[in-house]
Amino acid sequence: MKRSKLIPGLLVVGALLTSMHALAETSPAEAAKLKSELTPFGAEKAGNKDGTIPAWNGGFTTPIAGDRPGGRRGDPFKDEKPLFSITSKNADQYADKLTDGVKAMLKKYPDSYRVDVYKTHRTAAAPQWVYDNTFKNATRAKIVDGVPRGTYGGIPFPVPKNGEEVMWNHILRWGGESVKYLGNWYVLSSDGRSILVSDTVNDQQFPYYYKDGTQEQFEKGDGNYWLVRITSIGPAIRKGEALLAHENVEPNKLSTWVYMTGQRRVRKLPNACCDAPTPAASGVMTFDEIDTWTGRLDRFDWKVIGKKEMIIPYNGNRFLQPKTDEEVLSKHHYNPDHMRWELHRVWVVEANLKAGQRHQAPKSRYYCDEDTWICVLADRWDANGQLWKTLWTQVIVAPDLPGLLLGSFGFNDLLAGTGFAGVIMNSKSSHVAVQTRRPDSHFTPDALAGESLR
Repeated sequence: MKRSKLIPGLLVVGALLTSMHALAETSPAEAAKLKSELTPFGAEKAGNKDGTIPAWNGGFTTPIAGDRPGGRRGDPFKDEKPLFSITSKNADQYADKLTDGVKAMLKKYPDSYRVDVYKTHRTAAAPQWVYDNTFKNATRAKIVDGVPRGTYGGIPFPVPKNGEEVMWNHILRWGGESVKYLGNWYVLSSDGRSILVSDTVNDQQFPYYYKDGTQEQFEKGDGNYWLVRITSIGPAIRKGEALLAHENVEPNKLSTWVYMTGQRRVRKLPNACCDAPTPAASGVMTFDEIDTWTGRLDRFDWKVIGKKEMIIPYNGNRFLQPKTDEEVLSKHHYNPDHMRWELHRVWVVEANLKAGQRHQAPKSRYYCDEDTWICVLADRWDANGQLWKTLWTQVIVAPDLPGLLLGSFGFNDLLAGTGFAGVIMNSKSSHVAVQTRRPDSHFTPDALAGESLR
């Protein structure tokens, strides 16, 4: 692959988007492009000029050999070989396609870290009813006092006008109605060990995407768009602990509870947000680092830097194929043998802390896939301006959805030499099961207490 330049004009587009912060609404003419030159989710339908990014042709919707409903998932591209590899020795050649965090990883771990780049496949897909809702959202959704209104059951801002709208697209991404994850969570120590801190069963439900719901019903309801229930089944010291979260479109209505086996009580967390450590990750990750970004937006100013062609983790079913966690985790970071990277267009969004607000990382930068709006990479800087953390999230091809599901995620602390890897599923019998919607009562504090393991 040749070194390439920014997509012509896209930085200009970014600057225009920033200046258009107040011009929130999309015109009918702009929305009409979702049925012509843009995909139904708002990505550029055409490929790039070099031919290294293909046109979008509906995504990947055919069954994958090796997929077992509710069980392990196969790799639709298992016979492909890397087109090339990026190491510390040739990283400069691809510098404009790599995030600062990836470049820092190549420099910090020159003997073990690399980026294997494969052929690009635009696999993103969704049911027609999600596309239909996205088209409706395009002209009716807007942000009022930091809260998305007039949106339901699809991407809220397929033609975004500013960075805040891009981040809401990530937050309200398509991921089905209800899914179950079985996965292990590891701390990566500075001396190269992978330490199991939690073995979890993770139920997730998305009221924003209930197929039989409506925008009017959602707006009259409680505003919860994401219900999460995580139960620890190991190691022994954490067995029985549980966490319940109700993510809400109104940030002040976020509610999170924990069940502690020693106390045998459910307690509501006072500050389950932002840079507070999350119990789900044994306090190593912060709440807003889960899935690259899970948090409230009102502490930051969000600016679209531009739209770029970047090499990012994508179509990560390859990572699922080894049968043990040890095979995908190596010293200090994931095993690059199993990580698939591809060239895709991404929205680059920068967050800078507002005056009077506080956060351990006053500056962050997010890289959000144009096809799914999932932010798959991010970098964070500390108060001294040092590049501090680099975050990653995998996306998995799931034609049974259809769409791309989130897979494992984590971060590396570039200053301390530590890291974290969450929802490692390799030793499990199931890889993200698309499940029948559970009753909302499953996601209540009473259910958490009543069904606790001990």
